[in-house]
Amino acid sequence: MESNRAILAIVLSVIILVGYQYLFAPPPPPSSPAVTENAAPVAGGQEVSLTAPQLPLPSPPPASPPARPARDITVDTPLYRAVFTENGGGVKSFLLKKYRETVAVDSPPKELMTAAEGSEPSLQFLWGDGAALPFFEADRPALTVDSGSAVLTMSGRLPSGVELVRRLTFSADSYVMELSVDVINRTDSPVQGAPLLRMTNRPFSPVSNSYVFSGPAVFTGGGLEQIKPEDISKEGGRSIGDGLRWTAYEGTYFLCGLIPLQDGSGRWGDARAELSVSGETQVRTVLTGAPEIVPPQGVRRYACNVYFGPKQLEALTAANAELARIVNFGWWDFIAKPTLALLNFLYRYVHNYGVAIILVTIIIKALFWPIAQKGMKSMKTMQKLQPKMAKLREKYGNDKEKLNVEMMQLYKTYKVNPLGGCLPMLLQIPVFFALYKVLLQTIELRHAPFMLWINDLSAPDRLAIGMEIPYLGGIPVLTLLMGASMFLQQKMSPAAGDPTQQKVMMFLPLIFTFMFLNFASGLVLYWLVNNLLSIAQQYFINRQDEA
Repeated sequence: MESNRAILAIVLSVIILVGYQYLFAPPPPPSSPAVTENAAPVAGGQEVSLTAPQLPLPSPPPASPPARPARDITVDTPLYRAVFTENGGGVKSFLLKKYRETVAVDSPPKELMTAAEGSEPSLQFLWGDGAALPFFEADRPALTVDSGSAVLTMSGRLPSGVELVRRLTFSADSYVMELSVDVINRTDSPVQGAPLLRMTNRPFSPVSNSYVFSGPAVFTGGGLEQIKPEDISKEGGRSIGDGLRWTAYEGTYFLCGLIPLQDGSGRWGDARAELSVSGETQVRTVLTGAPEIVPPQGVRRYACNVYFGPKQLEALTAANAELARIVNFGWWDFIAKPTLALLNFLYRYVHNYGVAIILVTIIIKALFWPIAQKGMKSMKTMQKLQPKMAKLREKYGNDKEKLNVEMMQLYKTYKVNPLGGCLPMLLQIPVFFALYKVLLQTIELRHAPFMLWINDLSAPDRLAIGMEIPYLGGIPVLTLLMGASMFLQQKMSPAAGDPTQQKVMMFLPLIFTFMFLNFASGLVLYWLVNNLLSIAQQYFINRQDEA
């Protein structure tokens, strides 16, 4: 039984930690003001019944010849700087002011979206047959929003005689952009068309995180769905409807999302997300709606909220409660989100996420203290029973069934659980993985400094020594301290009677140290502090036993 306990501990520690990503990782709005429609009936006063055929994904059509060269319109808010082009009305660049590309002091702001010369800008709106993108004349050359909100209006005309009036509302304290497009039929005949809003994305970082999903995601009546770009590429595209609430492109820490407003004023009936992939990394998302007929001099308005910003729960919830579902911690969501809330609550007072992690560790340890106490005492009692167990093995060595019966009787007599020492570890595994997911993909920890050389709690700790260490780069001081604390904890714990078992258990700190080398330094900090608290607890138990 003692050997079984050791094997169980190793299997649970190693297999669960290493195999988690393969076994359990998740697979992979305020309304706009209503527009009064000048809706004349179709000839003969008859209503026209429309079907919603599958809409193809159009290639970027050429813009209609402008009367003058297209301008770039810069929109500046305290949170971001966006550049829109009059040539098609799309966004060419989107910079987040409060986030940087790297931890370097001179690092530029984080770029979520950039359109190289000749490539397709995002947020281009099409209506009708998509034959041409109009020249959208802006009502101002630039826009600065220091407080409150402001509107940028861009107007263009299609060859069919339909006028498109785009209004983008920007707020100083929000990453949400409210986009509305009025489709105005300036002709004397009804026209038919369907709305298409395009968004093009590439990975937000050249270095991908294989442990966190990156790519397109949609939220429908069936819940959150994250689609791997390679799957879309193999299928030649994918169309998703089924009560579409929003569609987005996400990375580890950032996202670009489209939220169609499908109420009475939004008009995105039967909204769908048409996904396609070009090259190896570029993903195009086309938000489409059902075809409609606009009568002569009639107006149709299509409204959509656009979120370009961090995957921060508070900001996402303020934008749209359903959009916040994109922060997905998988199986451990029910533990991870309260843990994140506690972490942020403590940070408001200590202003250091490293210190906040230490306090969270102390709180979690306090909650598990009674269970850990029983487990350690159980192990201590098991150590005292080793001589008696050795005699039973000697007496019933050839009769396994009788040996097990006598062993169980011995445990019952001394009121000890042979698996009691493993119980605290088993109970802490969900908490460990929940915190692991939080520290791995929560933007609050991105580039968050702790102290000394640890300037990013979401990255592995490395102490530079003036020379490059193969594979590591620098010295993983925190990880080595964690391994040393685990070794000390094991030396202080009651030793098993079986020498072979003791040798196997001695490898456990080495295995953990190797596994933790590339873990986020915030997670290593949690495990180190947890080990130190366990050492203190074991010390007091040993003192009580000696007294």
